[in-house]
Amino acid sequence: TQLFVTKDENGQPWPLVDSLTRAEVAQMRNVMARLETLAEKASHSGVTLMVDAEQSYFQNAINRLATKLIRKYNTKRPVVYNTYQCYLKDTEDLLSVDLELCRRLGVFHGAKIVRGAYMEQERERALQIGYEDPVHEDRSATSRSYSRCMGRMMDAVKNHGAGLMVATHNEDSVRTATQLMEEYSIAPGSDRVSFGQLLGMSDHITFALGQKGYRAYKYMPYGPVDEVLQYLSRRANENRGLFQSALHERSLLRRELFRRLTFGVLK
Repeated sequence: TQLFVTKDENGQPWPLVDSLTRAEVAQMRNVMARLETLAEKASHSGVTLMVDAEQSYFQNAINRLATKLIRKYNTKRPVVYNTYQCYLKDTEDLLSVDLELCRRLGVFHGAKIVRGAYMEQERERALQIGYEDPVHEDRSATSRSYSRCMGRMMDAVKNHGAGLMVATHNEDSVRTATQLMEEYSIAPGSDRVSFGQLLGMSDHITFALGQKGYRAYKYMPYGPVDEVLQYLSRRANENRGLFQSALHERSLLRRELFRRLTFGVLK
């Protein structure tokens, strides 16, 4: 399959992977065909297609699929977005390489910036196999990486027409993102920068962004209950300050309810 073929120094086809069976090659072709069907529909419908991220030991393959879609469908606008997990040490370098590749190819990059949710699995596997821990040493380092990635993407949005989804439940990161938009003179309603939170989490952030004219979205997982619960548990682990945030959100709701009842304000 062309998905795993490049060219050597003489310009001859050279397989990147030579151990796939015929059945596995057929599966990869089917995966690519399905992804292209989705991307084609997204392109014609004026919406975006965001490719999610997984553990680092799967991510190289996912990045290759996403890059192939970006090269084909992001010629007029950022249709396909790849996801960058900022708790991984190599994410900033990966983002820089992808931005430069898109610049050279003359296509629009699309990026969804997240923190990441597989910390325990990543560290356990690194320890078992004996390679360097791919995850940042603490949450502060991850947050700094997140902010730097946002800065690079805001520059790409301003100067190269890239698209950015700031996917976070962290108030500080949202505040940083809005400040960066102001610094780069990106209007709150720009179709190139959007914000996303999980349905039922951090509603006070989503609603505040929406009220100020930013493009704020709630995303909802769906599927078999056992798989959805696993997904939600990873999100809860990713956002360990979520319960404290929920208390803060409840306090805000009480305050707003008291204001409306006291002053007879209906909205």
